[in-house]
Amino acid sequence: MTTRFAAAIAVAVAMPVAVWAVPAAAQNWNAQYAQTATGHRVGNPDADIQLIEYVSYTCPHCAQFEQESEAELRYFYVHEGQATVEVRHFIRNIVDIVAAVSAECGGADAFYDNHRMFLNSQDEWMERGRALSAAQQARWGAGDWGSRMRAIASDLDFYEMMEPRGLSRTQLDACLVDQSRAERIVAMSDANAAEFGVQGTPSFVLNGALLDGVHSWQGLREVLVATRETPPAALQ
Repeated sequence: MTTRFAAAIAVAVAMPVAVWAVPAAAQNWNAQYAQTATGHRVGNPDADIQLIEYVSYTCPHCAQFEQESEAELRYFYVHEGQATVEVRHFIRNIVDIVAAVSAECGGADAFYDNHRMFLNSQDEWMERGRALSAAQQARWGAGDWGSRMRAIASDLDFYEMMEPRGLSRTQLDACLVDQSRAERIVAMSDANAAEFGVQGTPSFVLNGALLDGVHSWQGLREVLVATRETPPAALQ
């Protein structure tokens, strides 16, 4: 787990996918998206497993979690309707703000693909940030809000990343220069973290309880396996 951007800017052994005999799903719950009052949700809203992920886009462990968990979490638990996942932003720095605003630009249905893109390409755009000179990075804290946001997005190639996702430079600019949008994301991040006492990323809340000490797919997977083997009534 990491909580400092300075460390971030300066794959664990894969777990085998569990094989369980399950009935064929009536639908692909991965296609069921909703923007909630606290984040973005995918999956069956009535699933026995209600999972919240706290994610920072500049957290290397969050990117690792996304890559390691996708095959089983998304394409077994969520796909089969056994789990719903809500992603909540955990804002640690100005780059997190720019990435979160960009991920949310384009509507609720586009969020999860944008979200995965930022995490799966994190090594590339973080490397671009590390290659900047001190003078270049100084632009990130100079000028008005819009100038700072556009400078970060430009230096990290967010415009080029979002264009294939259907957002033109003008459309992304409209999201980035909207300071009230960013302020809402930061305020929501603070409120969401305070709700469960989340201190860093990635962190997970399962069925209303923070999983203390669980910050990886391996750790979360062990909890999910045990939860799935528990009769639903015992989870109440």
